[in-house]
Amino acid sequence: QARLVESGGGLVTPGGSLRLSCVASGFTLEHKAIGWFRQAPGKEREGVACDDSTTYYANFAKGRFAISKDNIKNAVYLQMDSLKPEDTAVYFCATVPSGCGGGLGRGYFWGQGTQVTVAS
Repeated sequence: QARLVESGGGLVTPGGSLRLSCVASGFTLEHKAIGWFRQAPGKEREGVACDDSTTYYANFAKGRFAISKDNIKNAVYLQMDSLKPEDTAVYFCATVPSGCGGGLGRGYFWGQGTQVTVAS
């Protein structure tokens, strides 16, 4: 059965770092575009980063977040540095079958999400 499972979320103080992981099972991420998205309370889901062999970032993520992929581990990661309270959200990974399209793409097959809370 195909699954995406995110992990690595948690509570971190402002300025801290987290590394989110998204591990796929039942299918391979190799040659697939994959994206990270987030949804804060009361807000719509938004794209964070996308990788279809080229990486793309939301403006708020540029210079602070980095998406990477490990085809051997069948996983994708989101390194998040210099975290801010406004980064608090549930973070999801998703396949992006149509590619990033020069932007953040549209998610198709989703994981369950991992909570990130940035607070002092």
